[in-house]
Amino acid sequence: MPRSIFRKDVALQAILYIAQNIERKDIHKICKILYFADREHLSKYGRSITGDVYIAMAYGPVPSKVEDIFKAVRGDSYFSDCASDLKEYFDFKNRYIIEPKKKADLDYLSGTDIECLDNAIALCKDMTFSQLTDLSHDLAWNNTKKDRAISVKDILREAGDDEEYAEYISSKLKMETSFI
Repeated sequence: MPRSIFRKDVALQAILYIAQNIERKDIHKICKILYFADREHLSKYGRSITGDVYIAMAYGPVPSKVEDIFKAVRGDSYFSDCASDLKEYFDFKNRYIIEPKKKADLDYLSGTDIECLDNAIALCKDMTFSQLTDLSHDLAWNNTKKDRAISVKDILREAGDDEEYAEYISSKLKMETSFI
């Protein structure tokens, strides 16, 4: 799996921000909103909001580290005992619906982060599970073996970016992660 510069605090605040702005707070919808927001931000501004790596799973792209956070809070992870700091942000009503415990701290989200989150929320908030799944089964998802990381280049191609820009951003991110 490619390394990433995951921004845990930003991701947590993005989850809370999304939860504040949608009625049904299920993890499928939150993951799809994050995907579309990260895709737009990566295309427009050369970085994703969360820094997460998206995995091609059965119902579309899933942010790997955010999924790990959800599993830890839900108690489905070996590391759930270490998740007390995560549980201050949200809990689960059932296995799939989160219940925020606080509002998003917008100091963690840039203006462009909020712009792309708002666009993705507007796109997805009224969609059903099936509609979101179909929408996210895009070129990037289709070009990736299941349960593998989706390439940044394919995400950018899906966003409509040309090959030169996709190569540039992909190379830039590889260079940034080589210093981790």
